[in-house]
Amino acid sequence: MKTIRDACQWFGIVVKTESGEKLLARLEPGEHRCTDDMFLLEAPEITAIPDEITKNTTADNVRHLLDEVAGLSNLDFSERGESGGFEARPSFRDLMALVFQPQNVVANPEVLFFKTDHYEHREKLRRIFPYVLGAITPALLAKQHELGRLRRELRRKESELTKAEAVSAEWTGELRAKVSEARELGLLPPPENGELSRDQMLDALDGLVKKTDATIAVSQSTVSAAIKELNGLEDEETAVSHELTALRRRLTEMTRIRESASSYGDALRIQRDRLQIADWLGQHASGEEDCPICGARMESSSARLAEMVDSLHRIEKEAGTSQDIPAAFERETERVQAALSDVTERLKAIRIRKDALSQRSDEARTQQFQAKKVERFVGNLENALQLHRRLGEDAELRAEVSGLRARVTALQEELAGQNLEARKRRALKIVNNNAARLIPMLDCERPEDPVSLDIDDLTVKVTGASREDYLSEIGSGSNWLSYHIAVFLGLQQFFLTLKHSPVPGFVVMDQPSQVYFPRKLVVREDDELQEPQLRDEDIAAVHKAFRVLGDVVGSGGGRLQVIVLDHAPREVWGNIPNVVAFEEWREGRKLVPQEWLD
Repeated sequence: MKTIRDACQWFGIVVKTESGEKLLARLEPGEHRCTDDMFLLEAPEITAIPDEITKNTTADNVRHLLDEVAGLSNLDFSERGESGGFEARPSFRDLMALVFQPQNVVANPEVLFFKTDHYEHREKLRRIFPYVLGAITPALLAKQHELGRLRRELRRKESELTKAEAVSAEWTGELRAKVSEARELGLLPPPENGELSRDQMLDALDGLVKKTDATIAVSQSTVSAAIKELNGLEDEETAVSHELTALRRRLTEMTRIRESASSYGDALRIQRDRLQIADWLGQHASGEEDCPICGARMESSSARLAEMVDSLHRIEKEAGTSQDIPAAFERETERVQAALSDVTERLKAIRIRKDALSQRSDEARTQQFQAKKVERFVGNLENALQLHRRLGEDAELRAEVSGLRARVTALQEELAGQNLEARKRRALKIVNNNAARLIPMLDCERPEDPVSLDIDDLTVKVTGASREDYLSEIGSGSNWLSYHIAVFLGLQQFFLTLKHSPVPGFVVMDQPSQVYFPRKLVVREDDELQEPQLRDEDIAAVHKAFRVLGDVVGSGGGRLQVIVLDHAPREVWGNIPNVVAFEEWREGRKLVPQEWLD
């Protein structure tokens, strides 16, 4: 292998398809495990390999191309709508388990199919086997997908319907509460004949929402006008109150002036009465009087008396003047009193209007609050009715659920009518019969025992007189090889009977004769290969295997090719019909020509 990799840059094969031949080549990965670089050449017939090959596509593109060539369905196997993993769509790579029998598998009692010793490949092959056998056609697979999709949709719709019914029950209670509130607001009349039905409640509330509300006469504008008038009265009241205060203050001051003037006159009269004795003394004094006690002259008493008389005269004059209050003062007093009375009356009138308006405003506010409450109720009711109409569409939802159930039932019955298990059993029966006809022609110890392919365990069961034996329970490499060959050829024979099979019409077997001609387990690069020593019975057994292969290929009418890579010499397989030697790498001839190495 090291020599091949060192000497080759590209590894390719030419495959023949219904649409022509294709050269598929992959770049030698070098130090890497693999590479994605590939070369693709398509032509009706490829007669020559290009001298220079460069990458023109990728491994993924080639896989997609081969999927299309094989006519594989694009649908996966998941009924839950989740693609990927074992439920992913079948791919051309999955089919390689049915065409490759490498050296470690071709006579393996534990592993019947290529790579099924790995869990993921094993499970994927089990999943696609009914499809490969034609038990599940692309049309049935599409119906299964549709059934899965309808089931998921049905579960979702049923869940929605359950929720809608729960909401509907809750809504009925809310509906009765709405009707009761509408009655409290006076929007609906009291019940006449007991409780309304659900439809009656809906009709009543619908009519309430659609009704132009004429019962609520109080509007924001009317209330605003009343409040504006009330504010105007308050301003007027304030102004009149200020005027009244000013008049009261003026009248009070005038009253005080009048009282002060009266008090002053009284004081003057007291002083005048006290000084009137001076007038009497002046009338009786002559200026010659002496002191009645000591007889001395009293000259200064006359001057004193004259001063007292003058004072008396001034007081009398002033008192006479102060007793007269001006007539203008009296007229002003009367005007102020009249104005005070008028303003008082105006203030009373304002307060009467204000009280009346305030009372009406309170009523207006109450009515407006009631109107707002009704508006809010009607608004909420409208939204609630819209919600109910949406939830009320559960009738449509019920119809959808009913329709989905009918479609699911119909599809289930249709798929049940197809009886997939019966189709699978019939296909396997054909495969088993094909293998059973080949077994007697091979080197098998139990040629007459029925053989059956178990696609669940991906192995072979051989039914004896008293028990069934799995392949791993049967001894001998020749038996294992015989069952491998028989089952694989039986499968290919079955595929050829199908109108369309995605499995390519070829089988590759690597060293099937190893059970008869075991070679050294390890062959070093510089070891000299030695031809196996043959026994007659071994030659006969291998000859049987090649004859069976040739017969099956011949019966395929050119639609089946079996490629055998083996060390068995020509004397073993030579002269067998439909067995053609492509190349014998012996006596110095090797897969890699010496000139490539030179």
